[in-house]
Amino acid sequence: MKKILFASSALAAVAFAGSAQASEKIQLEVGGYMEQWAGFSDQDNTPSGGRNNAFQSDTEVHFSGKTTLDNGIEVGAKIELEGETSGDQIDEQYLFVNGGFGRIEMGKNDSAADSMALQAPSVGPVGVNDGDLSNWVDAYLIDTIRSSGDQNRVSYFTPSFGGFRAGASYADDSQRNGSNSYNGTDGGGDSIVSGALAFDHDFNGVALGLSATGEHSEDGYWYGLGSTVGFGNFTVGGSYGHTEDDYGLNATNQDLDAFDLGVSYAMDAATVSLGYGYEEVDNSGDISTVDLGMAYTLGAGVTWKSSVYWFDQEADSTNNSATSGISGDNDGYGVVTGLRLDF
Repeated sequence: MKKILFASSALAAVAFAGSAQASEKIQLEVGGYMEQWAGFSDQDNTPSGGRNNAFQSDTEVHFSGKTTLDNGIEVGAKIELEGETSGDQIDEQYLFVNGGFGRIEMGKNDSAADSMALQAPSVGPVGVNDGDLSNWVDAYLIDTIRSSGDQNRVSYFTPSFGGFRAGASYADDSQRNGSNSYNGTDGGGDSIVSGALAFDHDFNGVALGLSATGEHSEDGYWYGLGSTVGFGNFTVGGSYGHTEDDYGLNATNQDLDAFDLGVSYAMDAATVSLGYGYEEVDNSGDISTVDLGMAYTLGAGVTWKSSVYWFDQEADSTNNSATSGISGDNDGYGVVTGLRLDF
């Protein structure tokens, strides 16, 4: 009898274990993108090493997966692997939890301010705002969203309430971000608090988007405003950003003021955009740039993109610092074209 009871208990235990593990583990899917560009530029001042490259490329392989728990909460992860890099091989890696309470992210990724900020529409490979201009010419890079980038942080995003949504992030000072070392006791970096408030709503065919974002570290802060309006096939928008001179991520240690304006028009498989960007670096100089972009969908996941751009950079006559943001006068133009593959 004991043997029968033991055998029955063993079978019940096996059946329970099989039921408990009936749901499979998260299966990672492979995605990502590849960009290959060719272009030329004509500028007054070439870099000391000679002309800029005629070719540029950017590739990332993404691994992502998610599952829904019995209580309806969604849990997942994303890992972004750089195709070519001189620094970290992993771009972003984080887990997320979604539910009626909102969304929580934890790992190495962008801040709430970065992910929720709006700026002018742009479809070309160069752009005017935190784009690839400095890859093709010797010019200062305009950026209205001067965030802390990928950091080890925790972020929370609220659900949408009548079109309004808020987000907040915190990154500690461990210096783990962008460094091969980790000191969890007395980190030498800056703790970074990030916040964002966004509004997104459709008013009888007119889509309005608004954003107010910012970050604060132990040394200073930056903040920005953005807006987009979509109607018919048109989208217009712009953004403004200010960075204090003592913000820890501002390598130039100067006040930065930047803005961009742009418009895009979509027609079937093609979209064109025209954007203007400007940034002034306190006691250093300023730069303005224009980008005419085009994107044409050739097929599923295959897009042909092109940019024609102009720029004008002027250094302050009183600026003699080699470490300043605007290093010298320069102006010129260029053309870039190529393919983006999304998989």
